[in-house]
This record gives sequence, C-alpha cells and structure tokens, in this order.
Amino acid sequence: MSIAAIANEIVEEFELFGDDWDGKYEHLIDLGKSLPLIDAQCKTDDRLINGCQSSVWLHSELNADKIIFTADTDAIITKGIVALLIRVISGHTTYEIINAPFGFINQIGLMEHLSPDRSNGFVSMIKQMKLDAIGYQQFKL
Repeated sequence: MSIAAIANEIVEEFELFGDDWDGKYEHLIDLGKSLPLIDAQCKTDDRLINGCQSSVWLHSELNADKIIFTADTDAIITKGIVALLIRVISGHTTYEIINAPFGFINQIGLMEHLSPDRSNGFVSMIKQMKLDAIGYQQFKL
C-alpha cells in the first residue's frame, strides 16, 4: 500500500469521530497499543528523539530496500503519535520516505490539538525518520 493510500485511510478513520476529540484521542491511544516495539537493547541515548517532551526511542533498519521502523515511549499519547507515523512510512523505500508528504496530519487536525511540546516532538520524529532515510540512501550509493 502506498504512503498516500495509508494516509488517506488514516484520514477516513479520524473522520468517523467528527469533532469528538475524546474519541480521536482514544483511537490514537489504541494505535499506540499496536506499535511494533523497539528491541530493548536499542533503547539507547543515541536513539532518543531530541525535542520530545517524553522519552521516545526510534530505531530503523534497512531490509530489502525498505526501511522498517520500531519505537517506544513512556507516554500513551506519544506512543499513538509515533505509531501513526510508523504506520504511514515503515516498510517503504528511502525515496518514498524522503518525499513523503505529511499533510494528512493537518487533515485530521492533530497539530491543532497537541501541546506545543508535543507538536515539537512530533516534528522531531518526522525529521528523524527522514534523516534515517537520507542516511540509508547515501549508504546505498
């Protein structure tokens, strides 16, 4: 499934809740419960996302030209946020990830409903995922 198709699927899921942000947060928490967890030995300082209010560890690995992301965090909303990002871009090529638009985030209204610290963390997660993709792309050259 393409990144755009997954993003559209997420937009449709969140549209089911209308303006009910309690329901949307509950859905985000449920997404966090399905997060593919990072291996415990990967929870190191070099994998911590800078700029996050809570501790977020992000790990990536290249597997057959596709990047697989795993993560963990100590906060339930943040776990849902990182699960959302992983759902959209994990399992895609470096090129797809580098060029991935994240407009679906604005479509579901998430940024408007996050604290400034969580918003900064969200942007930092996206930045790190794209930086990992750039690193793998340069590694392949």
